[in-house]
Amino acid sequence: MSTTSVPTSSDSASSAPTTRGRVIFVGAGPGDPDLLTLGAIAALADASAVILDDERQREILSHPAITLGEDAAVTALGFAEGQKPLTPSARARIVIKQAAGGGRVVRLVNGDPFWDNAVADEAAACVRGGIDFEVVPGVSSLTAVPEYAGIDLVHAGGVQFASMTDGRFTKVATAPWGNAATVVVSTLVQHLPGLVDAALAAGRPADDHVVLTLHGGSTNQVTVPCRLDEVVVAVSATEAPGGDPVHVIMGVAAEQRGELSWYETKPLFGWRVLVPRTKDQAAPMVARLRTYGAHSEEVPTISVEPPRSPLQMDKAIRGLVEGRYEWIAFTSVNAVKAVREKFEEYGLDARAFSGLKVAVVGDVTAAALRGWGIEPDLVPSDEQSAAGLAAEFPPYDEVLDPINRVFLPRADIATETLAAGLVELGWEVEDVTAYRTVRAAPPPAEVREAIKTGKFDAVVFTSSSTVRNLVGIAGKPHPGTVIAAIGPATQKTCEEHGLRVDVVAGKPSVVALADALASFAADRRDAMVAAGETVLRPSQRKAPSRRV
Repeated sequence: MSTTSVPTSSDSASSAPTTRGRVIFVGAGPGDPDLLTLGAIAALADASAVILDDERQREILSHPAITLGEDAAVTALGFAEGQKPLTPSARARIVIKQAAGGGRVVRLVNGDPFWDNAVADEAAACVRGGIDFEVVPGVSSLTAVPEYAGIDLVHAGGVQFASMTDGRFTKVATAPWGNAATVVVSTLVQHLPGLVDAALAAGRPADDHVVLTLHGGSTNQVTVPCRLDEVVVAVSATEAPGGDPVHVIMGVAAEQRGELSWYETKPLFGWRVLVPRTKDQAAPMVARLRTYGAHSEEVPTISVEPPRSPLQMDKAIRGLVEGRYEWIAFTSVNAVKAVREKFEEYGLDARAFSGLKVAVVGDVTAAALRGWGIEPDLVPSDEQSAAGLAAEFPPYDEVLDPINRVFLPRADIATETLAAGLVELGWEVEDVTAYRTVRAAPPPAEVREAIKTGKFDAVVFTSSSTVRNLVGIAGKPHPGTVIAAIGPATQKTCEEHGLRVDVVAGKPSVVALADALASFAADRRDAMVAAGETVLRPSQRKAPSRRV
C-alpha cells in the first residue's frame, strides 16, 4: 500500500519566503520630480528595491520629498543587443527576480504606467510568474508635455493620443491620424523618420504644423516648431541621441501655440548652476532653483567628521539629560545631526529634551529638528544667522530662569558671534565642538574643467568656507560665470579671492539666495530683449577679460 506524504506547515515555511513578493508599478510623471504623487512617494519609502526605466530617473530619486530605505537597491533596466529596448517579458523577468525573495519592488516608469509605458504586458507576466502587482497612476506625459511646451489641448479640435516608443507605426494604429485635428505621439528620436512616413501615409499634409519636445517636463526640455516634412532635419539640429524621448504634436494645437510658452521662459531655464555644499544641505536650494528652471549640480566642498576627542560631547550629553542646561542652541543641520547621533549611541531619543528650551539659527535647521520630532522654541524672525539669533535671544533673568547655562554644539571652525552675544546677555555658554569640517576631495576632472572654462552659468556660495574650499579643490570659476553670495561676509570672501559678485541675497537663507539669482536672471533677460539682443545664458556668451 503506497502512501503520499503531505507537507506540514513547517515544511512549507522552510521552502517559501515568509512574505510574498509584490511589484508596484509607479508612474513618475513626464520628468519634473515635483509631479510625483503622494502615492508614489509612499511606495518608494516602503520599497526594498527600485527598478528604473533608465538612469535619467535617478535625478527624480534625489527629490527632497523622497526617502528611500537604507537597504533599498536601485537599478536601471538596460538594453537588448543593438541598444534596443527590452521586451516586456525580459523586463518582467528582472522584476520577478527582485520580488521573488518576498520584497516590495517599485517599478518606476516614466509618465503613467498604462498610458505611456505599455507595462500592461509586463504586469501580466508578473502575474504568470506568481507575483502580485499594483499600480500607482502617474501624470501622463501625453497630456503633461504639451502643457510644458505651452500647447493648449482644450482648443485643439479633438486629440488623437498615441504612445509608440517601440517604433511600430502600423497602418491600423496610424490610420486615425489622417482625420484628427491634433495628434500627440510619444516616441524616441530614432523612430522619427518612421513616424513622419506613417503620418504622411495616413493623409496628413507635408506642411502640417508640428512641435517637437525633447525631455519634456525636465530642466533639459527643448521645444522645436517645424513642418511635418522638416521633422528629421529639425531634430538632427538638436544633436539628440536616438534613444532620447520625444513628443510630437501635429495639427491645430501646434499651430495655436502662440504665447503660451511658460516653462522654457522661466528666468533660470536651462541654466547649469553649481551648488558647492554637501548634498543633504543643498536640498532646499536645489528644490528652489528647479522651480525657476535651473539644473543644479552639487559639489561637496566640506566633509563633516566627528571631533578628535569625544569626551567633551559625551560630558555635554550627560549634562543635558541631567538637567544642566536651560537652553540648547543649534547653528546648523550638522549640529543637529551630531547631537542626534550621540543620543542614538546612548540609546536616548527626543524625550530627553523635555523641559529644555531649544533655539535654532534658521528655518533649514528648524526643519532638521522637526524631523527628529522636536519643535524649536526660538527661530529668528528677521536675520537667520548667528548674529540674528543672538539679537533675538532672551537675556538671562535670575528670577525666571532656574539655570543660566546654554549648550552650544557647533563646528570646530565656527565663529564666536553667538557665544559672545549670549555671554553679553548674562548666559554661561558651554561651547562644545560637535563636529569637524575638513576640505572635501576634489570633484571629478570634468567638473573642474567645467568650472574653469565657464560651462556653469552660475555658482551659488552659501558661506565663506564654501568659497575658500571650492577655490582650493577646483580653482576659480570662469570670469563669465555669475557669482551669487548669501550675504556680505560671503561676498567679501569672494572678492578677496578675485571673484566679482553679481548677486547678494536680501537675507541670509538658501531660498532667498535662489530667489535673488532668479531675479537677476529675469532682469538680465529683460535687458537683452529691450536692447534687441538674442537672449543667451552666461555660458553661451563671451566672458569679460577679468573678474575684478
